[in-house]
Amino acid sequence: MNSASRTLHPVPTPGDITRSNARARGLVLAGLVTNVGLAGVKLVAGVLGNSYALIADAIESLADIFGSAVIWVGLRLGQKPRTEKHPYGYGRAESLAAIVVALLMFAAGVGICFEAVHEIRTPHHAPAWWTLLVLAATVVIKETLFRFVRKAARDTTSAAVETDAWHHRADAITSAAAFIGISIALIGGKGYEQADDWAALFAAAMIFINAGLLIGGPVRELLDVTSPAEVEAASRIAAGVPGVVSVHKVFARKSGAQYWLDMHVWVDPAMTVRDAHTLAHAVKDAIRGANPRISDVLIHVEPAS
Repeated sequence: MNSASRTLHPVPTPGDITRSNARARGLVLAGLVTNVGLAGVKLVAGVLGNSYALIADAIESLADIFGSAVIWVGLRLGQKPRTEKHPYGYGRAESLAAIVVALLMFAAGVGICFEAVHEIRTPHHAPAWWTLLVLAATVVIKETLFRFVRKAARDTTSAAVETDAWHHRADAITSAAAFIGISIALIGGKGYEQADDWAALFAAAMIFINAGLLIGGPVRELLDVTSPAEVEAASRIAAGVPGVVSVHKVFARKSGAQYWLDMHVWVDPAMTVRDAHTLAHAVKDAIRGANPRISDVLIHVEPAS
């Protein structure tokens, strides 16, 4: 769970949330356009410059293109309002998009491994020196994108945006590994030509690690793993509402950037149904007022013993 979801303070306003969501979609789209340009440049440079590490980097960028498109669609669907057919909204579309992108990273890593092993077993010339310029520029661009998109992910608490951010970081790592491998091949001279290909293997390993870390969050969301931070905060707020004796069995699950809560509230057993109903709404309003990302709170009223 990222830092944006560990606390309810400072409280974002509905306007803040809308702006954060729009900014996140814009950054994902910008990343997609950037990946298109970088993939083309790296692929041409890798072929002309005799660098498989750069070609592997281009392959990872090609996967990024499709991945960013999937994330963007997931965000668009996930932020659609609830309907009668989908009373819990479309937030799970973001989780599914994040899982698809993580699996794409795994697939790209496997492809890079196979080709790198083939290149290691095949004698070839060292890469051209100018391929280092392409890789250096890629590292700077992708690391910059990572930082901007990661901030947007924290603002929106979206697993899909978080996945897109780390996809940029994975590309930066791949490019950095390729830079080191090509540098060794150029400095070492004859006998070191395969350093470029070993760098591609290292980059693939980094891609596997990132994909494994990224897939956990959205899988937990799909399995309705409870959110301890939201449970603690909501319990504290509910217990502070006048008329509430105690709060029990509080659960919180995440769907996209929204949370759904269930809780049992104990009240005076002599309280009328009307008063209990009013109190339940007061608890719900207090919790949602503290955090607009909580979409709904289902409250079960029980008589206090």
